[in-house]
Amino acid sequence: MLLYQSTNKYIRLNLGFTYLEFINEGDQRKFGLSDAAELQIFDETDTAVEEDILLELVEANPDVCMTVRDSFLGEDHSTPSSLTDTMSPSSDNDLSSQREWGAPTCRNVSSFEVMNTSTTEVSESEAAKEMVESALLKKPGGDDVLEEYKSENSLKHSTRRQLVNILASHMTEMHGKIPSRKQKEKYALGIISLFPSLKDPFSRKGYEHFYDGEKDTGYLSWRLRTMSRKNRTTRSQQAVPATVLQAQGPNRPRSAPTVPHQLDGDACREALSFLVHSPDEASVFEKMKITLQHRQDLVRDPQRTADVFKTFPRLLDVKGLLTQDLLLLFELCRLLNAAETLAENDDTSWDSDMACLLLLLYLLPPTAGRKRTKISPSDAVDKMVHFHKSCCSIDEHLRGRKGQQPYILAAGRTRNWIDTFFIVIDKQLIPCQATSSLGAFDELFKSHYVFNLSYEESLVPLYTFVQTTVYNIDTTDESPRICELRAKLLN
Repeated sequence: MLLYQSTNKYIRLNLGFTYLEFINEGDQRKFGLSDAAELQIFDETDTAVEEDILLELVEANPDVCMTVRDSFLGEDHSTPSSLTDTMSPSSDNDLSSQREWGAPTCRNVSSFEVMNTSTTEVSESEAAKEMVESALLKKPGGDDVLEEYKSENSLKHSTRRQLVNILASHMTEMHGKIPSRKQKEKYALGIISLFPSLKDPFSRKGYEHFYDGEKDTGYLSWRLRTMSRKNRTTRSQQAVPATVLQAQGPNRPRSAPTVPHQLDGDACREALSFLVHSPDEASVFEKMKITLQHRQDLVRDPQRTADVFKTFPRLLDVKGLLTQDLLLLFELCRLLNAAETLAENDDTSWDSDMACLLLLLYLLPPTAGRKRTKISPSDAVDKMVHFHKSCCSIDEHLRGRKGQQPYILAAGRTRNWIDTFFIVIDKQLIPCQATSSLGAFDELFKSHYVFNLSYEESLVPLYTFVQTTVYNIDTTDESPRICELRAKLLN
């Protein structure tokens, strides 16, 4: 029971209540005090009770009397009050949880005397900020997170994951395996208070991509679920034979979906014969591009890998072929080069504007849903833009395509020399007014609204980001990754 200015009221606080929850429940909610009121708790010896020891003090001495003071009335005008039923359980489950964690299970736990007087209590965001910073300083790897933000004013994806992992681990250590919504919200608030550039300026609270209490989503929520699943499956995994991991690094199988059409059969053999005898290095580079797949098949076959220099002897006398092969295998490297206009003479690369749009697809990659299989960003590229060589039949291309979702058909001599852009919808060609790749993408996005078409599944993250952040059309559910990218770009 809480007495405040001659008024008695009961309040209930859940097991593991926090300092702020006591203040909010006991004074601000029950007695209608302003959220701006600054309150502080003192024990029987008139010693200030800090946030991190309040719960411990109550559990150690259930009959302790507390005093709460507010700066408005001053110390001489305080009014005593008492509190009982502070930690009474709200259900049988809460009661069993109390027994499990060794907390008092009686309904009359403690009594408090409440007074209004001066205080130096920090704001909620400052308290959350200090909590997150303290957790990072105590945990391995936390210093690296702080140092990277200090030097870069941002965090890489890998560092953000490290931050979330550290705080999720700290949360479970402090609050048990199933932290409350308020606890998760406090950690999320602490993150954007400590790292302001991670705040999403388009969301209501700014930290929903780390934790959204209404939807129970966000990086912290996902990490806690992952930790819970791992704990549940540890024993079963021990009984399962070890899984053979896919080779990584240089030995990982790769495909190059955007390289020029690859030769096989007699056409490939003719190209190999031409390569051996051609004195023209430009022709050698071109033939090496269209025989890349044959070369990859060769080096990945243990029985034939030693023959690679016999089949492709020009690797030994023409400089630059190794670099060309690597760029063909790694589309992301080619896009970065193109976006920085470092590959203007490479006819397999897009112009800088289109390269930037495709890089956005790598930053917001396709996600797997319940009814669809996740595909790679390189596979999703063809669902947004398709290059068509001017001399080839457009009708033949259209006959081989499936689906109604619109995409850009860029017709030209090379990828960075496009003559005409089309929007293709249900195998119908709509000529673009724009003559640039950026303008063509603008028309592509607008076509969804004009024809009432849903986004291609693999491009939903990209289109959603463009819809909400670039065009500011409608509000919709956004993944934490979209919010995170927007925060980085706008901050």
